[in-house]
Amino acid sequence: MKRFLNRLLPASLRPNAVTIPVIRLHGAIMAGGNQFRPSLSLATTAGVIEKAFAFKDAPAVAISINSPGGSPVQSRLIYKRIRDLAEEKNKRVIVFVEDAAASGGYMIALAGDEIVADPSSIVGSIGVVSSGFGFQELIKKIGVERRVHTAGQNKAILDPFQPEKKADVERLKTLQLEIHDTFIDMVKERRGAKLADDPDLYTGLFWTGKKGLELGLIDALGDMRSFLKERYGEKTKLQLVSAPRGFFSRRLGLSSMRGGAERAAAAADGLADTAQERALWARLGL
Repeated sequence: MKRFLNRLLPASLRPNAVTIPVIRLHGAIMAGGNQFRPSLSLATTAGVIEKAFAFKDAPAVAISINSPGGSPVQSRLIYKRIRDLAEEKNKRVIVFVEDAAASGGYMIALAGDEIVADPSSIVGSIGVVSSGFGFQELIKKIGVERRVHTAGQNKAILDPFQPEKKADVERLKTLQLEIHDTFIDMVKERRGAKLADDPDLYTGLFWTGKKGLELGLIDALGDMRSFLKERYGEKTKLQLVSAPRGFFSRRLGLSSMRGGAERAAAAADGLADTAQERALWARLGL
């Protein structure tokens, strides 16, 4: 209605401020998540992404990223949804990096037609990592016998309660290399000739925004408000787009509809996710 009424006004009286929808993609990237510790995944971000690209008069969508990475699958799904909508709605995507866009966070940042970062932001970490623990000596000490029965000789590879096998590690390495190749292809496709010829570019190293600009990983240094006002005018308005919520979750709250056991389980999952996210941030020294 507001857009229709503006069209009825003489050109001299129409508001000329540009409104840019803003999406915040902050946190570790992993499937699942709950009310105690939301995470980034296609399921948790699809609604807000769709909502931002629905701004018909907006020339661009701004995305604020602050993520140490996480699931390569969810990272690529989010990236693809952004690119699909950008092409469908014919809108420019400008990504702004806060503390970090590393690993999967940088994969999502590649959806931007331009990537802008603070000089002290962390960018890069173009690699794949898998970590875990080995408990086989611990269960011996406490008198626990591990019993595993499988149909298929490779069904229990990398069991943390059994000694690590060389063949299992080689299998994992093969998977990591395939995922790494996909990541590298995405970087080359999106950044192209902007990339510097640096032998460390795809080794998993990460850099500050300042060095990232030299390497071609980003396009400019700056902050969202200043950049967008310089690009689209001083009257440019930034409108944060929040995730849509259903009627019952707004009126009643999801937590009030859950039983005690379910809330306890969600809280436990939240603690596990927090520990995992903390480990991801720690890799960056943050």
